[in-house]
Amino acid sequence: MKFIKKGNIFNDHHSQVPIVDKNNNDFWRIYYSTRDDLGRSIPMYFDIEPSNPKKILNKSNKPILSLGDYGMFDHRGIMPTCIVENGDDKFLYYIGWTNRVDVPYHNAIGLAISKNNGDSWEKFSEGPVLGTSWLEPGFTGTISVMEVGGEWYGWYMSCRKWVKINNKMEPFYDLKLAKSKDGINWVPTNITCITLKDGEGGISQASVIKKDGVFKMWFSYRGTNDYRNNKETSYKIGYAESVDGVIWKRSTEPFLDSSIDGWDSEMVCYPNTIIYNNKQFLFYNGNGFGKTGIGYGEIIK
Repeated sequence: MKFIKKGNIFNDHHSQVPIVDKNNNDFWRIYYSTRDDLGRSIPMYFDIEPSNPKKILNKSNKPILSLGDYGMFDHRGIMPTCIVENGDDKFLYYIGWTNRVDVPYHNAIGLAISKNNGDSWEKFSEGPVLGTSWLEPGFTGTISVMEVGGEWYGWYMSCRKWVKINNKMEPFYDLKLAKSKDGINWVPTNITCITLKDGEGGISQASVIKKDGVFKMWFSYRGTNDYRNNKETSYKIGYAESVDGVIWKRSTEPFLDSSIDGWDSEMVCYPNTIIYNNKQFLFYNGNGFGKTGIGYGEIIK
């Protein structure tokens, strides 16, 4: 496969984890999270012309969801991570953020539902649909969801270890598999789909499609430390394939690395891929975990 970068399309402000809803003939809606004055993730969107991501048609002027109340799992931030169709409804999975005392933060996966094609959203519940339990003792983060043979598969970020590095607590996380009958009640399988290699500290934001009978996954991966500012250890985008969605074969080389200069010269992260009219697009963030905005490119065989 070959990836052709098409450039930065949205950089009004910090815009992290682009999630594309292409199921509208008039526009594609890209959900993302920005940051408020307190550094909290706030869910927003902008609309683009189908198959022409450089033409922005509309932008949201307020968040699509409100932060949770004090003590709730999403009080300190809401970050969209996956959107799927469920009959006439849309399911938007999002990451809820809270602060902790022993480590900097804690994440869990929540669900919002739209019954009017994304015009408005309501939280399914005040609590997460996939969070900490005896089956998942750490925190959960990003997720990619797909229906597979009448069952829902969720490839999610699982953090089960924090390590103090250079006097700073750093999370270590990989990608595991959870299953569900309805997209709401999730059961972690404890199966690791993409394992950390030596020198890696984090794998996140899977984007999974099934094409020609093969599961294809794009994901972010980074080093163990100094990944915020060091180009060598910062996020890159990887690729893996699977015949069953459970056992994956990971490519040994990065699918996408940072550019020599420009908006994605320090890191590339948080991929989201879609297929439209036999073309495959991949959207992603660049420097600063989305500080420089959102870009895209086309995947060519």
